[in-house]
Amino acid sequence: MGCVHGKCCNRHSSTSDGDSRGHPEAACVGNKHVLTQRALEAISVPSHNLKLQYSALTQRGYYPDSPDKENQDSFCIRTQIQGNPSVHFFGVFDGHGLYGAECSNFVKDRLVEILANDPSLLNDPVKAYTSAFSRTNSELHSSKIDDSMSGTTAITVLVNGDKIYVANVGDSRAVIAVKRGNRIIAEDLSKDQTPFRKDEYERVKSCGARVLSVDQVEGYMDPNIQTWDDEESQGGDPPRLWVQNGMYPGTAFTRSVGDSTAETIGVIADPEVSIVQLTPNHLFFVVASDGVFEFLSSQAVVDMVAQYNDPRDACAAIAGESYKLWLEHENRTDDITIIIVHIKNSSSPGAVATDGTAQVNRNQVSSRTRRESSGFSIGSGSEIYRSARSEFSDQQLSVNRSAAIVVPSPSHQRSSELSGG
Repeated sequence: MGCVHGKCCNRHSSTSDGDSRGHPEAACVGNKHVLTQRALEAISVPSHNLKLQYSALTQRGYYPDSPDKENQDSFCIRTQIQGNPSVHFFGVFDGHGLYGAECSNFVKDRLVEILANDPSLLNDPVKAYTSAFSRTNSELHSSKIDDSMSGTTAITVLVNGDKIYVANVGDSRAVIAVKRGNRIIAEDLSKDQTPFRKDEYERVKSCGARVLSVDQVEGYMDPNIQTWDDEESQGGDPPRLWVQNGMYPGTAFTRSVGDSTAETIGVIADPEVSIVQLTPNHLFFVVASDGVFEFLSSQAVVDMVAQYNDPRDACAAIAGESYKLWLEHENRTDDITIIIVHIKNSSSPGAVATDGTAQVNRNQVSSRTRRESSGFSIGSGSEIYRSARSEFSDQQLSVNRSAAIVVPSPSHQRSSELSGG
């Protein structure tokens, strides 16, 4: 959920840093996927005998009032940071505002570059993350990009041996799947930074922000009411941030990179960093923009990923379902970007661990979700997505039909529950 003036989310450029072209250490373990047009990629974590198998997908939203609006989401996958074969970076950047695409791409490129050149990264990743976000934000402010009313959120995961460091600025999300008995449980690795959070609400208020929904700003509701239930019940009119004597910027998040105007009322680029010690019960993690999580809970996303052996199939299924749900609730969709990373033991990549205890040590992790029901319909999502794309975006698809998302056949799925105790 971006600024009130419209959600602008960025495209993944052909080199994208997360595209493993140019990074020979990222092995291609298959031909290009017919749905995502990406090879299934894998990278080792030799320090702990792990293998990460991953894929990513980014899809432009449907904007009937702005048919030429570009995808302002972007993502970055960078392997072997600082030449270390056990350190890898995954990030999703969700731009907003008129120059959201430029902001998203700028941050995608600079953040990982600054991290990669920080000598303290491996010894103190939290300090390095904080410094990198601050420097990236300053560089964006001083760049040629007008970020006065534009910026980007950022959700990133740094794999360092058997630990992952999750740095979040904004309302995109990372979630990890944990095997508990015969169930696969979703655990949030980040906590959305919005005015729904009491701590964030109080922080931006102390910086001079007015926190009001659009209906309150426009006089349809009492502006003195300063309580909101939760993001699900609030529907499409969440609390937003405004300057004292104006109807701007209207951001629905409390942290971002860029947004120099909103910065004056407390919108900061300081990341919240969580740390997870990986165990054999950690199966995979997902990094995605809020185009995915607006109508799907973290558990629903994990349930969907668990049904597919191939993360490319899971990316396509989740994007299709997200697209369908957007059109059920609104007359547009957001841009949708997702990275899925399977965590496997290098010695037996097909095996799934059945013992061990999941241990999570983190600074900021919560379990807030927008939709708790995980009763998704894969087939119907695919059909509605395809028909919507055909009806609304024929011109785009005629240029590149292979970019359309089609949910894979159930024959490629697997049970979302695992056997064993």
